[in-house]
Amino acid sequence: MLEKLKTLEEYYNFLEEKLSDVEIIKNQQEWQKYTREHAALAETVETYHRLKKVENDLQEARELLQEKPDEEMVLFLKDEVVSLNVQKEKLVEALKVLLLPRDPNDEKDVIIEIRAGAGGEEAALFAAVLLRMYLRFSERKGWHAEIIDSHPTDIGGFKEITFSIKGQGAYSLLKYEKGVHRVQRIPTTESGGRIHTSTATVAVLPEAEEVELEINPQDLRIDTFCSTGPGGQSVNTTQSAVRITHLPTNTVVSCQDEKSQLKNRDKAMRVLRARLFDRMVEEQREEQAQERRSQVGTGDRSERIRTYNYPQNRVTDHRIGLTLHKLDQVLEGDLEATIEALIAYDRAEQLKKAN
Repeated sequence: MLEKLKTLEEYYNFLEEKLSDVEIIKNQQEWQKYTREHAALAETVETYHRLKKVENDLQEARELLQEKPDEEMVLFLKDEVVSLNVQKEKLVEALKVLLLPRDPNDEKDVIIEIRAGAGGEEAALFAAVLLRMYLRFSERKGWHAEIIDSHPTDIGGFKEITFSIKGQGAYSLLKYEKGVHRVQRIPTTESGGRIHTSTATVAVLPEAEEVELEINPQDLRIDTFCSTGPGGQSVNTTQSAVRITHLPTNTVVSCQDEKSQLKNRDKAMRVLRARLFDRMVEEQREEQAQERRSQVGTGDRSERIRTYNYPQNRVTDHRIGLTLHKLDQVLEGDLEATIEALIAYDRAEQLKKAN
């Protein structure tokens, strides 16, 4: 472990030199690449520096003990050795976690797709609830959210909605939201008071840069049409909406929220790029099936991950058996406790495998 830490420290120092290089600063794309790498290593290197300081202090304390000082100093130094050993153990454990293989997509922005599942109009309303929850969470983190495409229903729900979230480490936290979300509540569409169960699916895609995924323009079929609103009625007379089909994979993306055809096309390409990148990542994970099964953060979209129970103000994450009786707070974007528990579980599983 120490050899790996020394190597990372050397590379971290190399990155610091690069970030102050005038030629690198002129090339913003390259400078941003080095900035991301530097930020990703910062916590590990700083923790390693603290470990080295504790080890030096420990060595000094032991050397002073060998000089046989007076009894009061002996007691002080022995307490100091015990305290430093505790700090050392904690730092070593922290470094084991920090040195676990990182998801290369963790620092990326995300594109989230929410689709109403079983439950008809109630499922569409639940999709709107999930959208609001993620937008609130985004606000709490100081991130920026943008609606890309939406298909609303007549009473305020969404058949499906696509939006992006930009912010440092967005994918590292939101990737755990991928899967089937289930709600249990008395529908606003029903007066009988019967608890109804419905679902919505959430897809979380790391947003890919153009340089990461090259798309051949000849592989695309681009169609334009008039935008539609709730119920399918046309909302304008110009063909501003765009549908892009990636022919080799038959991946279809549409966008109609902007009045400009060019803006809709740009947004649709962002979603297409993210979907194709996610497909590529999933294929790579399939090749490492055993590793994939051990990581809670990479469950597929068909996995039921969470239940939101309104009568009991309860939310349960089925992957780790976590139940919180604060559904009202969770729906206001308070997802930190759930996500932190998922991260801790994920790390513990990886540490078991590493040991």
